[in-house]
Amino acid sequence: MDIRTIAMLIFTISCAREPLQNAPSRDGMPDQESWGVNIILTDEGLIRAKVRSGHLEKYNEKEFIMLDSNVTVDFYDDKEQHTSVLNSNKAEVDQKSNDMKAIGNVVAMSDSGITLFSETLTWNSKEEKLHTKDKIMITTPDADTLYGIGFESDSDLRNWKIINPSGVTGRDLN
Repeated sequence: MDIRTIAMLIFTISCAREPLQNAPSRDGMPDQESWGVNIILTDEGLIRAKVRSGHLEKYNEKEFIMLDSNVTVDFYDDKEQHTSVLNSNKAEVDQKSNDMKAIGNVVAMSDSGITLFSETLTWNSKEEKLHTKDKIMITTPDADTLYGIGFESDSDLRNWKIINPSGVTGRDLN
């Protein structure tokens, strides 16, 4: 072997890549991320909800989406008329069912003037129902303020039920 062959062999060996043994693991990391997200949920071609968030993380194996920056969801009826809006700090979406759990400073406001406050609120996409087992407060256009633990309603907040209610009303109960 001449000196050039030996030098090339040494150079080739020194430049060979070693396996990335100290590289950070992808375990627990999202498969996809997006910023400034707008999602439209439909049922048989009709808009049922529009979801906006500042950031989205998608986890393929878990079939799970995390919306973790100022989530807003606008709900629509079967005639695509706006009925209510939900705001929260973040939300989790189950991709199998499309059910969504809003988390942190949840405020849901119907176009008819009812406002719900809670720390969590789950939307069942198939039934288009809202529910929580947490403490809630509801204000109505009639100046009622109701409190309770546990809540169920349709997405437009027209037909709602507090599971364990308490509160004050200015209405005559006759």
